[in-house]
Amino acid sequence: MAHTTTHHITEWNNYHFNGPYPTKCLFNIDTDRNIVSLIDRFNDSASGIQALIKDSLANNERFRAYGSAWSLSNVAHQSDRMLFNASLNIRLEVKDSQLHPAKSYLSENLFLFQCGNTIKEISEFLQKKGKSLKTCGASNGQTIAGAISTGVHGSSIDVGSVQDCVVGLQLIIGPGANDLIYIERESRPALADEFARRIKSRVIRSDALFNAALVSLGAFGVIHGVVLEAEDIYLLKRYVKKISKADALQIAATMDFTNARFKLPDEVLRDGTVNRPFHYKLYINPYNASEDFVTEIIYKKPYRTNYPNPVPFVQNAIFKDIPTWVSAFAAKHKRIIPKILDALRSEAFPKVDEVIEGTLGEIFWDTSQSSAAFGCGFGIDIADSPKALDLFIDLMNDKGPIPGILSMRFVKASEATLGFTRFPTTCILEVDGVPWKGNQNMISLDDFLTDVIKTFRDNGIGFTLHWGKNAPWSFPNLVDLMYGNADDQWKDMRSILLSKEMADLFSNDFLNTVRLADYRVNIAPNFVALRDAIAASVV
Repeated sequence: MAHTTTHHITEWNNYHFNGPYPTKCLFNIDTDRNIVSLIDRFNDSASGIQALIKDSLANNERFRAYGSAWSLSNVAHQSDRMLFNASLNIRLEVKDSQLHPAKSYLSENLFLFQCGNTIKEISEFLQKKGKSLKTCGASNGQTIAGAISTGVHGSSIDVGSVQDCVVGLQLIIGPGANDLIYIERESRPALADEFARRIKSRVIRSDALFNAALVSLGAFGVIHGVVLEAEDIYLLKRYVKKISKADALQIAATMDFTNARFKLPDEVLRDGTVNRPFHYKLYINPYNASEDFVTEIIYKKPYRTNYPNPVPFVQNAIFKDIPTWVSAFAAKHKRIIPKILDALRSEAFPKVDEVIEGTLGEIFWDTSQSSAAFGCGFGIDIADSPKALDLFIDLMNDKGPIPGILSMRFVKASEATLGFTRFPTTCILEVDGVPWKGNQNMISLDDFLTDVIKTFRDNGIGFTLHWGKNAPWSFPNLVDLMYGNADDQWKDMRSILLSKEMADLFSNDFLNTVRLADYRVNIAPNFVALRDAIAASVV
């Protein structure tokens, strides 16, 4: 049986020290390595999690699984019982005989990963198979379940977010024999029913349910298995250039590199064709409006083995060497913040004119920081990005200054119902830095971000917020403001899948705050047939 240890605790914190939060009990689970068969070991782990769920129900306590604790928001936290699942890292290749008859996938590109695999572990595993993830976040410490649950976006212009590479999910939705389910899209089935039976799951094929469960915020049960589609391994060639604000924002608002004023000579072919980048990111000092933007442009290239090791050049994270005292110092001497940030640009920004090559897992390497950190990400339609940036910078100067540096990344829309990269091409406007508390000299982080929300709303700029980052999540009707009616469909799907008892067990303070914990007894009429089909399905 899977090995579980129990720790009675009083508080829990995330990786970036945004807590602590009160917590009663922490479980640590690991697979039973005496079980030789990986599929049997995988199934045994699911049984172990179900036993914990059963005990939580018996004790009338809520339950939530987490992996790397990467989220800066409290989305991963549960005040009753928490399950640390980062040791559940089984990886299985999919065989051609396991594919669905109507599949559109190649078996060589499909892999089943247990929930605790980190993005780094997955990248290293895939590289040995001559494969690669299609995209990843800016760093690689998240577990796969956590990454997709909060919509980790990465910065692949034409690919989408991490969850958009998922073709199947195994969820644990209760303690019973019928409470293991395997979900995939009806329009794009991947694996045969027999595969689901091997992992003791009943099969549900529904685009609406699958898209809702992709970014589930932990509310659809425990994500135990994730079937990912990979691709052949490739290299990324990263250029760092200084570009004028006007030229950088011309590209940002259109993603039209062919007709852009700025072009990289090495990426223009002899016939004048302009290569389209894989990734485009702007680094912005908000306290120097006349400064050119440091711009990171990355192109996809065929894989080869004889390239220099890029890792020493990418170990340059903003949080790496910024001690906590910057925050305390800034709160007392806010006029000096722009000078501090100007001096820190060499740590926060990549070196201009540097060109490196590496795999996806090497270019987007480990994030390390020795102190607390904050980060907030707004998703905006690219057409609104220049205006949104100007408004954001004005607020940073008028209400601050604040100890953070801006960046902009660009990602294809996600199919996930509550994926925050929901615009056709989403600009992620991010501010990252060291946390601070407000006082008579300086606005608080929460109050500043509230002002940003109000300013975007009042100026007609549609936006979303990264679920796993800092934000004033209690802002009135925030989810409706961001998603319109999409959250209603998400709630319907959750209420179709879970009993009311289990929906409550998998809820937490974050879901209550953003008003996503509501259970729907009366669902939309067009989903009644799906509800009945799910209720009738068996393993």
